[in-house]
Amino acid sequence: MIAVYSFFFFFFFFFLISSVYSTVTISISPQTLNRSGDTVVIKWFGVESPSDLDWLGIYSPPESPHENFIGYKFLSDSPNWKSGSGSISLPLTNLRSNYTFRIFHWTQSEINPKHKDHDQNPLPGTRHFLAESNRLTFRSGINRPEQIHLSYTDTINEMRVMFVTGDGEERLARYGEVKEKLENIVVARGVRYEREHMCHAPANSTIGWRDPGWTFDAVMKNLKQGIKYFYQVGSDLKGWSEIHSFVSRNEDSEETLAFMFGDMGCSTPYTTFIRNEDESLSTVKWILRDIEALGDDDNKAAIVSHIGDISYARGYSWIWDEFFTQIQPIATRVAYHVCIGNHEYDWPNQPWKPDWAAYVYGKDSGGECGVPYSVKFNMPGNSSEATGMVQGPQSRNLYYSYDMGSVHFVYISTETDFLKGGKQYSFIKSDLESVNRSKTPFVVVQGHRPMYTTSTKNRDNAIRQKMIEHLEPLFVTNNVTVALWGHVHRYERFCPISNNVCGERWHGNPVHLVIGMAGKDTQPIWEPRPNHPDVPIFPQPARSMYRGGEFGYTRLVANKERLTISYVGNHDGEVHDMVEILASGEVISGSDDSKETNFGSKSEFVVLWYIEGASVMVLGVILGYFIGFFSRRKKEAGVGSSNGSWIQLKNEET
Repeated sequence: MIAVYSFFFFFFFFFLISSVYSTVTISISPQTLNRSGDTVVIKWFGVESPSDLDWLGIYSPPESPHENFIGYKFLSDSPNWKSGSGSISLPLTNLRSNYTFRIFHWTQSEINPKHKDHDQNPLPGTRHFLAESNRLTFRSGINRPEQIHLSYTDTINEMRVMFVTGDGEERLARYGEVKEKLENIVVARGVRYEREHMCHAPANSTIGWRDPGWTFDAVMKNLKQGIKYFYQVGSDLKGWSEIHSFVSRNEDSEETLAFMFGDMGCSTPYTTFIRNEDESLSTVKWILRDIEALGDDDNKAAIVSHIGDISYARGYSWIWDEFFTQIQPIATRVAYHVCIGNHEYDWPNQPWKPDWAAYVYGKDSGGECGVPYSVKFNMPGNSSEATGMVQGPQSRNLYYSYDMGSVHFVYISTETDFLKGGKQYSFIKSDLESVNRSKTPFVVVQGHRPMYTTSTKNRDNAIRQKMIEHLEPLFVTNNVTVALWGHVHRYERFCPISNNVCGERWHGNPVHLVIGMAGKDTQPIWEPRPNHPDVPIFPQPARSMYRGGEFGYTRLVANKERLTISYVGNHDGEVHDMVEILASGEVISGSDDSKETNFGSKSEFVVLWYIEGASVMVLGVILGYFIGFFSRRKKEAGVGSSNGSWIQLKNEET
């Protein structure tokens, strides 16, 4: 009899709970978006006894299990959430799959301390499902070309364009000097990677894995030098992208303009399993300002150098889609070059892991082991190494070089073998020895982990020592001008230096800069201690000329007589540090007080000439574009607070 009563009690309780939850409705508008970045409005009604932890789950593909959301928003983000109704607006990226949205009830008593995100915050529970929306689609479906980005090849009169679609059917690139007459056509090569090519979870798990689509690669050839070209990618059958433009390289030009940074990542309009890099939006915004300021009539080529820790996907594949969508406004206009970082490559079974590096190379790639990075980019040089997996693509884009104007750029890998006797060492040695200094008087080397830094991250001490032992002699002997590094999420500039000793000239003493401040917000603390305001936690030695905690990027401007590097801050878009390096060997140290330095005539291609000449209208258009494209609130703090968001832990993660 007790069992019978218990059954009826349970049935009644279940019916009561179900009837309460079944009153919730959810709707979306519009139900079809035109392209990545367009906004959907999600509305809900009828949530009884709302909790500040009730949440909206974002799902793609729609049939994903409850726990396999790509992201979530708390309903308390809506101002009137306590009424049981509200709305949230989200700009969404085309993931080559439909979306759906689900609402769940969640309370403090149901928090599972073992179910956490990357920052050790509890992930929301899916026990009390309330409602699900209709499916959201993209008008162009899964096959419209997305994530378009450019890069140089080994040939001066070529430009590579890469993009992603949902299927592997034939795609083309067409281009020409006249926007309405794209007569040159080349076939794009399509490749993809599979879940089994990843080396571990979450990259190969049901939570982290999403179909990456097909990555297409086309090379636009026989370009005239220093000419503006228009191009688009796609096909008549599957649809074409918008028409974009770039300026081809000019072998006869002495002018060089580059935007350089590391460790940027991207921002998403929702909370997900890993931390967002909201500051990356500002970095892209200001670089786009600089590119726009070049003007349509000047035909000035430029490049972007992103030196490791690219998307910070760490095994959650849709973050790569978000990253490429975010950089597309700049990567469709100028060549976007990269080198590999620990968050693209590192995993315990990677092939090269000497005894001294046992605590250097960890699990930072989230099981990706360089695979997405190697497929989604195609840098010059064809360098590659085994991934350590039985199957799958090799690790690519490891080390290469190219000339632009008066600068010879070299990219290296700090995650694979760089010791004397290895393939990479041989490449670096041969490359530096063969530079034509009459054509390119300046040599800029770039890699992810720094050879010099005043960060006290002890785990990297061994690799820094090995770099000084094996690579620095090559830099010194071959008169490398500048060495740029990421990994440490701050800006720091050193004196001309060799073997930890400052020199007077850069000949034999490269100028090292750490530029890992483009977005990642876990940064070493260089601020003064409250009880000892004159003594920083990490005292600044004499060899460190400038250290900055401002997010931002660097601009490199050069001709045959002078190379200038400026540190631009994200909060104001202004120059906060500057160094001028003369071909004669002199190094002129500057700061934000030296912004008014006389850089000579207009022909010397100083970037401030462009920036100061940019109109307010152009900046307003760009800002408006980004507000509409990336509009979102920063995550606010406080478990159990009125907005239900989490306090994000900040540490010296690199």
